[in-house]
Amino acid sequence: MKSRRATFLLWTLIVVIVLAAALFAYVWKPAIEPVQPQGSFPEEQLQRGGNIAAAGLCVVCHTAPNGQRNAGGLPMETPFGTIYTTNITPDPETGIGAWSFDAFDRAMRHGVARDGSYLYPAFPYTYYTHLSPDDMEALYAYIMTQPAVRAEPPETELPFPFNIRPLMAGWNLLFLDPDPIEPVEGESEEWNRGNYLARAAGHCAACHSPRNALGAEKEGKHYLAGGEAEGWIAPALNQESPAPVAWTQEALFNYLRYGFDEAHGAAAGSMAPVVREGTARIAESDTRALATYLASLGNGDGNGEPDGGGKQAAPAETERRTQAAATLSPPVTEGARLFASACLACHHAGDGPATFGVQPQLWFSTSLYLDEPDNVVRHILDGVQSPANDDLGYMPPFRHSLSDRQVATLVNYMRTSFAQKPEWRDLPAKVGHIRSESAR
Repeated sequence: MKSRRATFLLWTLIVVIVLAAALFAYVWKPAIEPVQPQGSFPEEQLQRGGNIAAAGLCVVCHTAPNGQRNAGGLPMETPFGTIYTTNITPDPETGIGAWSFDAFDRAMRHGVARDGSYLYPAFPYTYYTHLSPDDMEALYAYIMTQPAVRAEPPETELPFPFNIRPLMAGWNLLFLDPDPIEPVEGESEEWNRGNYLARAAGHCAACHSPRNALGAEKEGKHYLAGGEAEGWIAPALNQESPAPVAWTQEALFNYLRYGFDEAHGAAAGSMAPVVREGTARIAESDTRALATYLASLGNGDGNGEPDGGGKQAAPAETERRTQAAATLSPPVTEGARLFASACLACHHAGDGPATFGVQPQLWFSTSLYLDEPDNVVRHILDGVQSPANDDLGYMPPFRHSLSDRQVATLVNYMRTSFAQKPEWRDLPAKVGHIRSESAR
């Protein structure tokens, strides 16, 4: 009897040791030896890499406010704590200048740095993993030929247990899909190019898809069904889009290329740098490919025609009602007076003077049709200080001239008048929360 028990315990110990060794072998990643920076690359490869870097928005996330491009230090707020982006310039000591292509490729595809430490998926390697080999090599070439900047960003220090980086090995096992993006039969070459850009370099779903409790993107019907980015609501781009007018290919192209479309307004908030540093800089054919792909996902036919459950191409009746709401006709409410004094000079109805750039018609604003008021409140509190391009103009902030109650009154006036939607509830408290949060 004792012999059998001893044998059982022995085999149990062996199994535990084997499993522990297998787990260690899976989790542990060796450091990759540093290399001397490569001097030059073919010009054609550099151009291709520059296009991928723009599509991937490298500079948007890896540049701190008033910092040098790609030198890192941008604080990114996540549900798990603040993550600071790293220096990706080719400085050999504080950047990635000593990284070989293999080290770069491993980080981009598997989220493991040159020294073997795990990266957090705030760095969107779960999307970059789909880049083609040629695009990955071109991106490496481009990054390695940019100006080297000696800069040490703050260290990321998340609370326990998120500060245990090896746990990311388990996260990767659950959520990292490194398979390439294959062309879809029956779709055009342009559509397939847009699909590749959106799912790989462009990582549209990183902001426009919801996430689960572990911070991974929800897929399937949740793909591009709306998410959050830096305190802004990223609206759905699929058939759940709240936009009052269906997005057409041409409207999407205008918005992504120039930051403005008459039937949808101007790119602002966290979308402005996406246009400014990304979709306005990539090859025009790539912007059109993205527009073609994204238009096919919406609730129209991609050309402005409703698909049965879709929306009108030009909601003339809504426009007439909201133009009337923008005029001071009795009875004059407090919301109407606030709108007239703070907003009407730029967001006027009819053929008034054009001032401070474009005049977005507010009845087209997707933000007014969302379930939550965050985007509208942030625009009123902080204005538009960094538009997608200077021609679009700027919007002054009203943080210091309007109280929480006044902002709430103004926002709900716009919501009910222009979107014809019910008031958002508990809005003064929401305004106060956003005011304190965005003032940090």
